[in-house]
Amino acid sequence: MPFNFPLSPPAASSFAGPYDALFYTLTGMSVFFTLLVVAGIVFFTVRYRQGSKADRSRPVYEDLRLELTLLGIPTILGLIFFYFGATQYMQMRTPPKDATDIFIVGKQWMWHAQHPNGVRENNELHVPVGRNVRLTMISQDVIHAFFIPAFRTQMMVVPGRYTTMWFRPTQAGEYHLFCNMYCGTQHSEMGGKVVAMEPREYAAWLENGGESLPPMTMAQRGEKLYNGRLACNNCHGVQDNPRGPSLADLIGKKRTFGNAPAQIADEEYIRESILRPYNKLTSGYGQDMPAYESQLIDGKLTEENILELIAYIKSMGGAAKAPTADRGLNLRPLSATSNQGLAANAMSASRPNSDTTPTGHGHDLAVGAIPAEEHSR
Repeated sequence: MPFNFPLSPPAASSFAGPYDALFYTLTGMSVFFTLLVVAGIVFFTVRYRQGSKADRSRPVYEDLRLELTLLGIPTILGLIFFYFGATQYMQMRTPPKDATDIFIVGKQWMWHAQHPNGVRENNELHVPVGRNVRLTMISQDVIHAFFIPAFRTQMMVVPGRYTTMWFRPTQAGEYHLFCNMYCGTQHSEMGGKVVAMEPREYAAWLENGGESLPPMTMAQRGEKLYNGRLACNNCHGVQDNPRGPSLADLIGKKRTFGNAPAQIADEEYIRESILRPYNKLTSGYGQDMPAYESQLIDGKLTEENILELIAYIKSMGGAAKAPTADRGLNLRPLSATSNQGLAANAMSASRPNSDTTPTGHGHDLAVGAIPAEEHSR
């Protein structure tokens, strides 16, 4: 089994190339001169060891050429490295004017990011590939350090003043984000990820309010359950069939049963039919449908899922809707319809609460993004 032990993080920003070139050159020069000194020590130790026959009659006390060489070469090399290091430092500390601004707040023990259009994130940072990004940062409590190894960039985040750093991602992907300054007992938990996206995907992500896909209504979520995990469509089609009755235009319609009095189908009836279908068997059908009450008890199915299924079944049509020629065939996927009128906040409950702060440690919730996610469930 081959080892997966990279010597350095991915090179994913415009700074990575010059930074790595300077770093590895300095490392190589340090190794070279270290070996040169060690070789000299070994050579002279062996040659002039006690009892050796080396000629000691004419010792050399000074050599101008050797002194100039030992002074000149390190000085020239030092100036060369200083030039490239200072040039790169100035570039890293001078954000371009066309940079996209993102605002960062560090607090024990999480990173909070806010984009200009109001999209907020906890312990994540979405950025576009090939675009200059400038971070304006401040700490809410103690000193932190915003460190992205793959971008070869880091900046201190301190209370009471703004600091800035910038970068230009060059490769799409997810990269580690760390706090590189000890900031308290949960310092090691203060991490996250940077998501570099193609510009078009990033623009769509911003437009969708921080979601990779457009927000879905309850009916669209119900459609995914209906046609996906629960596979209701295997038995309930556009028309009644031997496997199960059609659910099109169900709401408001009178339903007759073989083991119970007839009733008008409403939300309560649909819920009971999902959880305990044997209580009211539609005339002409037997006990073929599985009961989902056990899944509700086990947590595999939630009340939210049932409400979403009801919303989708209602979207198929009902007596309360104006009659149309093809009313009974309204089973096309909701995702194929126009997005106009979709509830923009339908997904808000499932997104982390960006204002949530840490509340505990150990078995308790610690990092802000975690309690935020739990809060939304």
